[in-house]
Amino acid sequence: MVFKRLLGSLGVGGPTVDTVLVPGPTAPGGTLSGQVHLKGGSGDFDIEHITMELVARVEAEHEDGEDHGVVVFDQFVVGGGFRLVQGAEHSVPFTVTLPWETPVTELYGQGLGIVLGVRTELSVAGAKDKGDLDQLTVGPLPVQEAILEAFGQLGFGFKSADLEYGRIGGTGQQLPFYQELELTPAPQYAHAVNEIEVTFLATPGGMEVVLEADKRGGPFSGGHDAVTRFTVSHDGVHHQDWNTLVDGWVRQLVEHTSSYADHAPYDSGHGHNHGHDYSHGEHHSGSHERSGPGMGTVVAAGAAGLAVGVVGGMVAAEVVDEVGDFFEGDDEDEGGED
Repeated sequence: MVFKRLLGSLGVGGPTVDTVLVPGPTAPGGTLSGQVHLKGGSGDFDIEHITMELVARVEAEHEDGEDHGVVVFDQFVVGGGFRLVQGAEHSVPFTVTLPWETPVTELYGQGLGIVLGVRTELSVAGAKDKGDLDQLTVGPLPVQEAILEAFGQLGFGFKSADLEYGRIGGTGQQLPFYQELELTPAPQYAHAVNEIEVTFLATPGGMEVVLEADKRGGPFSGGHDAVTRFTVSHDGVHHQDWNTLVDGWVRQLVEHTSSYADHAPYDSGHGHNHGHDYSHGEHHSGSHERSGPGMGTVVAAGAAGLAVGVVGGMVAAEVVDEVGDFFEGDDEDEGGED
């Protein structure tokens, strides 16, 4: 519906493509539906494939600093195998399933500054060209919303969100990047940590919750990061005391942070890692590290709970509009996603 344009490589008079998504947010692991509208050009064209790509704007660290890049994180063929005659109009309905690790772009209807897009491409008689780019809006799963609501009830505030290129070792992460939600500490934990970063790694059977605390350094010691991982189920969301559970997670994270500081004065910066499974009552531990760190986003929100709106930077639609050309012309970054 936005960014509709002529397929440049086909020349003036080529077909145009316009993808219209069903209004409203979808969810990780949920379905995305809509229609691809084609309009014939000044001649007949054989439409071999209609391909949809899910793209994300991510941050990556390299030797010269930090950059933004575009990653294609899923691809679907939704149609093709027909001739589009001169001037004809043709619509192709589609329904695809999003990856379970698809980042959340909004919370309580407020944008988080995360940029996701759906890019539609045509393969016409052996040629391929980008056709249309649309903003993708993703809301949280019930268990994700419950956890974030608990953080808000406990006094944590939303600071920023970003997508970081890299993997978290020791987890079941599938995508080549992960989402971090940065939270300001609740008053009762402000003496111990500067911020807490939350990462959700959802699967059909449950979800890993990775918490990382940026520890405050004392006058004679520097700060360091500690990482703890928990596993929860999608079931029974409304029967769980999330405030108590999440507060217990944070207490363990802070205790592990303090304990590690006492026993590792020469911390190498890799953090202290623990794992807990709250879906089956099991306890397990493992070591994992975050790789490919990046910087925070330009969108910041206030600290009066997680339901606050964006108060600085650009709203999501404006971000997508600004980076439209960036999405379309960043093929070199896309090639480095593997």
